[in-house]
Amino acid sequence: MQTVDLDLKVKFLHGFSHKVRIQILDSIQEGEKTVSEIMSDVQGSQSNISQHLACLRGCGLIAGRQEGKFMYYRLRNDQIRELLDMFDDVLTDVESDVITCESDVAE
Repeated sequence: MQTVDLDLKVKFLHGFSHKVRIQILDSIQEGEKTVSEIMSDVQGSQSNISQHLACLRGCGLIAGRQEGKFMYYRLRNDQIRELLDMFDDVLTDVESDVITCESDVAE
């Protein structure tokens, strides 16, 4: 089994730790979209969406490509798509426990 640096793992998981970032990931799960299309799906401002897109890129979850004046974002690879599907499957199984989870537990 491969050992992954714990701090690196925490940084990676940070990409999944905000509602808007999850909405963005869901928005682009089936294909690439422009910032405007993502803004429409998520109902957020350009500056807010751009900040979250930067975080997702920094966490290695998404990739972007420039075409003319438009930037297109997509999931980085099929493993990220599979991971998002796996999150949904696991959540379905543990949903009742998650609902009662105390999210404000001290570090």
